[in-house]
Amino acid sequence: MSPDQEPSPAAGRPDRPARDDRPLRAHARRNREKLIAAARAAFTAADDTVPLDGIAREAGVGIGTLYRHFPTREALVEAVYSAELDSVTAGVAALLDELPPDQALRAWMERHAAFIATKRSMLNTLRSGWASGRLATPATRERITDAIGVILAAGARAGSLRADVAPDDVTAMLLGVFLSTADDDDPERTDRLLDLVVDALRPRGSS
Repeated sequence: MSPDQEPSPAAGRPDRPARDDRPLRAHARRNREKLIAAARAAFTAADDTVPLDGIAREAGVGIGTLYRHFPTREALVEAVYSAELDSVTAGVAALLDELPPDQALRAWMERHAAFIATKRSMLNTLRSGWASGRLATPATRERITDAIGVILAAGARAGSLRADVAPDDVTAMLLGVFLSTADDDDPERTDRLLDLVVDALRPRGSS
């Protein structure tokens, strides 16, 4: 072949890179995220026994797509739980960028309360999966306590939160709030109790 001739498509085919399938992966990732969002909404509104075909329909995908991502109901429940826990623990930095530490703590508590509500709707499946070993036991309390520790440290530096409180003690206080209001008919009681927790964490004598 002369230098002026171009190789045929077949001649160069063995050296061509494989077809880029990144758009397909991105599409699959979006489907997975939509399924998790739809499942979270369904579980929070009812519980985790809702029909899976309804979740697929709300996500705008077929039931086969749901099962490709989540072969069992437990797998879907675990994915929702993990996504919620990630959202709660990873959101601290953004809140501290936007708000003073004491206000960031109160806003974070709201997000934590929403996580608890979602978790409560999935608790039977989660407990069964954790007990049997089919689901990995997450380090939930440790991660929540670490997130609280970050906010308390920022508040101590700013002077808006006490420096003498252990993060795990705050975790225990929040668990008490959420357990005591689990079956409460007064939706505003949780807000009042969380306000009291934040007030207790402000330095003595501060307004």
